Amino acid sequence: MFWTIARKELLLILKDKGAFFWLIGLPILFIVMFSSIFGSTENMTIKVSYYDADRSGPSAEFIGIVEGIDGVELKQDQDTSLEDQLQQVRNGERTLLVVIPDGFGAKLDARDDAEIEVYRDAAADDAAAPVVAILDSVLSQYREGKLQVVLTEMGLGEGEVKGILERPVTLKEVKEHAVKVDSVTQIVPGYTVMFVFFVMISMVTSFLKDRNGGMLMRLQGTPMKPMSYLIGMWIPHIIVVLIQSTTLLTFGHFVYGLNIGDPIAVALIVFGLAICATGLGLLLSLTVSSENMGIAMVQIIAMGGAIVGGLWVPYEFLPRAVQMIGQFTPQYWAQQAMQDVMIRGDGIGGIIIALAVLFGFGLLGLAIALMRFRKFAEKTV
Repeated sequence: MFWTIARKELLLILKDKGAFFWLIGLPILFIVMFSSIFGSTENMTIKVSYYDADRSGPSAEFIGIVEGIDGVELKQDQDTSLEDQLQQVRNGERTLLVVIPDGFGAKLDARDDAEIEVYRDAAADDAAAPVVAILDSVLSQYREGKLQVVLTEMGLGEGEVKGILERPVTLKEVKEHAVKVDSVTQIVPGYTVMFVFFVMISMVTSFLKDRNGGMLMRLQGTPMKPMSYLIGMWIPHIIVVLIQSTTLLTFGHFVYGLNIGDPIAVALIVFGLAICATGLGLLLSLTVSSENMGIAMVQIIAMGGAIVGGLWVPYEFLPRAVQMIGQFTPQYWAQQAMQDVMIRGDGIGGIIIALAVLFGFGLLGLAIALMRFRKFAEKTV
């Protein structure tokens, strides 16, 4: 009997063209928009505005060193006075301005302390930090050069000077991920997981339409059991989520080169995510009193879970308190499982806990919905 309900519900979903825009069209739009904005971190160029007030040989040498650093692009506005450019920083119209002050070269020649001035907007610390780090690295080269001259004048040989200046500790960077990691590995899985939960809006609408339209009352006059009705309403929305997730991940793979990893593991995550989102949709549909209330609750669940679950920004960037909250959301477990497979090369064995959490959320939603069915049905029109 539940197959009759499932077939009816699936046909209604397929007729609702607007639902496919919200579940597939809008997520693709978000993926394209944010992938275009952030792009690959490997292609990122830091643009640095500067003003050379000294116009000396040493200042030109300093500029040349900075220009030679990969990923740095220097820009000088020769048509605007220094004071006007500083005023732009004060007004928030310019993030940062590097100034080589007058007398920079003379102080270097005299072995006096020379300064490079960095004027920046105090509200843009994140944008200024990489520039300050780059400049500090360049100035370290100057300090080493000055020390080398002093040691040479003291009569030390080239080998002795090199030994003194050689760093006792070096940094060895070991990358553990077997595949390329960029913004796409965050954006595509993140928005796929986030928009899956919007299927609950369609579920709330369908259940309330059946109840308020008299369909549920007529079904109560048949031998159909509550479990059959719930499963009949559940299956079509699971199918919709499977189609939605497959479409979004396939789009990310072919358009942006997203590494899928173990396809069987990803398929299990998608299936677990479908069970989770639609199971919670059953619970919500039999709990809310109106469609507007259901939509509001879906927004809270989907958007709130996206924030604390690490769907918008990498989970490691979130405050510690938010990270702890996020671990109680299904979005966190779905996103972590996808990244474990796509980035870290895990198989099914590495995502068992995440799958258990996702299926657990879905089955818990079904169980609570079954307990609430009688109260829901009593309100039938």
